[in-house]
Amino acid sequence: MPANRTAPKSLRAAAVALVGLSAVFLFEMLDNSVLNVALPTIGTELHASTAALQWVTSSYAVVFGALMLVFGALADRAGRRRVMVVGLVLLGLASLATVFVTTAPQLIVVRAVMGVAAAMTTPGSLALAFRLFEEESLRVRAITVISTVGLVGLAIGPVVGGFVLQFAPWQALLVVNAPIALIALVCIRLGVPADRPEDLHPQCIDILGAILGTATIAIALLAPTLFISDAGSWGPWDATAAAVVSGVMFVIRERTAAHPLLEFALIARPLVSSGLAFKAAAGLAVAGLSYLVTLQLQLDWGWTPAQAALGMLPQVVVLIAGGTVISPLIKRIGIDNAAWVSAVVVVAGLAVYAVFGRLGYAWIAVALMLVAAGMRIVGVVAGNNVMRGLPADRTTLGAALVDTASELTTAIGIALTGTILAAIFTGSITTQPWTIGQMAQFRAATTLAATALTVLAALLVALGITRGRTRR
Repeated sequence: MPANRTAPKSLRAAAVALVGLSAVFLFEMLDNSVLNVALPTIGTELHASTAALQWVTSSYAVVFGALMLVFGALADRAGRRRVMVVGLVLLGLASLATVFVTTAPQLIVVRAVMGVAAAMTTPGSLALAFRLFEEESLRVRAITVISTVGLVGLAIGPVVGGFVLQFAPWQALLVVNAPIALIALVCIRLGVPADRPEDLHPQCIDILGAILGTATIAIALLAPTLFISDAGSWGPWDATAAAVVSGVMFVIRERTAAHPLLEFALIARPLVSSGLAFKAAAGLAVAGLSYLVTLQLQLDWGWTPAQAALGMLPQVVVLIAGGTVISPLIKRIGIDNAAWVSAVVVVAGLAVYAVFGRLGYAWIAVALMLVAAGMRIVGVVAGNNVMRGLPADRTTLGAALVDTASELTTAIGIALTGTILAAIFTGSITTQPWTIGQMAQFRAATTLAATALTVLAALLVALGITRGRTRR
C-alpha cells in the first residue's frame, strides 16, 4: 500500500473490496465443482463423446493453469485491478455465451475462454488482498475470508448443481457466473484503489519467455491426463518429453533475457521457495488422497457415489471450518512456524492413509481430516509468505506462482496414482466384479501410490523447512 494512501485498519473498513475479491475466488471454485454434476446431462444433450466431455473440464483447467504466470506478470506491469476488471468482463461475456451453445466443441471453446478469465482474476484476488492491508494479521485474516468463501463454493457446488438441474437447463450452472462477475466488478471498482504507475513493475514483458512458459505448463498439465487415459501408448511419454524440452528452453531464455518474465533469483529467496514447496506438497496430497479414497470407497468397498460423497464429508467440513483456527494459531506460534507445522500435518495424514487406510473407514476419515487441516492453513500462510518474500511490484506474479505450483502438483498427484494403478492392476479397473487377485492388486497399488505420495510430499516439506530456516 503506497504511503499516501490510508490502508484499512480492519476487515470491516475493506468490506466492499473483500466482497469483490471473495466473489472472484467463489466463481473459480464453484465453476469446477458445479459443472461436474452436469456432465452426464451435457453429454446426452450435446451428443458428446467421452473424450469431448473430458475436454469440457480439461480445457478450462489447462488454459487456467498455463496462463496464470503470464497474466500475473502482466498484472504487475499493466495494473492489477485493470487486468482483473478485464478478466471479469470476459468471464461475464463467456458465461452468457453458454446460452447459445449447441455442440460440444462450442462448449469446449467457451470453457477455454473462462479459463483465460480465471487466469486473469484468481491470482489477482490473493495479490490485491495482500496489498490492501499493511498489517500482517489483517492480510492473513483477509486471505482466510476469501479462501473460506471459495471453499464453501467448492463444497456446495455439486449439491447446488444437482438441485438446479431438477428444474433448469444445464446452461444455468454456467450463466450464474455472469451476476457473480458483475458483483465482483462493481465491488472491486468501488473498494480497491487503482495501481499508481510508480507501484508497477517498469520492465517490458518477455514475449518469447511467456510463450515458452505457457507451453511448458500447458503440456505439463496435459501429460498426466494422458498417462491415465492413454496408458500403454507413447503419447504420454511424448508429451512429457515435449514438456521437458520446452521447460529447458524456458529456463535458458529466462537466464539470458534482458527482462525475463520470471527471475529465478526471486524464486530462490527463502520465503518464496519455502512457501512454494509447502503449497506444492499440499496440492499433491489433497489431489492424490481424494483420488485414491474415491476409488477405494466405490470400486473396492462397493459404496454408491452418494455414499462415497458422504465419506468425503470430513475433509469438506475441516476445509470450511478450519479457517477459524488460522489466526489464533499464527498468533500463538508465529506465521513461519504455522507454515511448516501445517505442512507436516499434511504429510502425517498421507502417512496414516498409506499405513492404515485398508483397515477401515475410521482411518480414512482421520487421514482426510489431517490432510484437510494442514492444507487449510498452508493455503493461507504459504501464499502470504511467498508474496511478502517478493518485491512489492511482483506480488501478483507471486500469487500466480502459488496457484501454478498447486495446479502442477495436483496433476502430478493424480498422474502418479493413476500410473501406479495402471501398472499393477490387470484388466479394466471399472469392470466389476473383481477377482480375488484383482482385489489384491488394487490394494497393493493404492498402498504403493499412497506411500509414494507421502515420500514425495515429505521431500517437498523438508525442502520448505530447510529453505525457511536459511533466513533465520
